[in-house]
Amino acid sequence: MTSNTPTTDTTPSFISPAVTPKPAQDTPPIKLGIMVSGSGTNFEAIAQAIADRQLHAQIQVMIYNNPGIKALARAEKFGIPTILHNHRDYKKREALDAQIAQTLKQYQVELVVMAGWMRIVTPVLIDAFRDRILNLHPSLLPSFKGIRAEAEALAAGVKITGCTVHLVSPEVDSGPILIQAAVPVLPNDTPETLHARIQVQEHRILPQAIAQLVVALGR
Repeated sequence: MTSNTPTTDTTPSFISPAVTPKPAQDTPPIKLGIMVSGSGTNFEAIAQAIADRQLHAQIQVMIYNNPGIKALARAEKFGIPTILHNHRDYKKREALDAQIAQTLKQYQVELVVMAGWMRIVTPVLIDAFRDRILNLHPSLLPSFKGIRAEAEALAAGVKITGCTVHLVSPEVDSGPILIQAAVPVLPNDTPETLHARIQVQEHRILPQAIAQLVVALGR
């Protein structure tokens, strides 16, 4: 993942759905728990959307699994509590997910966002927040699932790729799709340059997807 602060980009893109209804501002903000494994640029995009009053939400906690990640500085910038659950300390994924679910409930989280969480989650966590966990993936799902999406897109020779926000299901990168952004693949792209351009769109669609789900939940 790149460590750059969220930026703007002039590369053509297509976001669908194009219009996201804004949640009512006379209701309490929905309480978010954000799960991060790396630099946290998407975490910052959410936090900035909240600060700019573009998203009616409140981040209760950022959970991370890798000590010393750059996302910690972003959380500190916005005054967000952080909790380390190092996956290396757990023998089974289910044990890690049980601890994560407990932490999220302690912080009264209503909606969970996997914003660059690089671990497969189990039904232990999924069932604890059924239909309330979002994941962000750097491809136009169902194409190019898994951790090498940009490299696989280039190897396949596709001319358009992008990013997807979807609800989490037990099968990896397979839950119901909420929003997607298409990004052209340029002739000289590398996985890194393509990722950087996709990431700009990730920063745009993730807050929109959260707002969409808030409305769907009747908040």
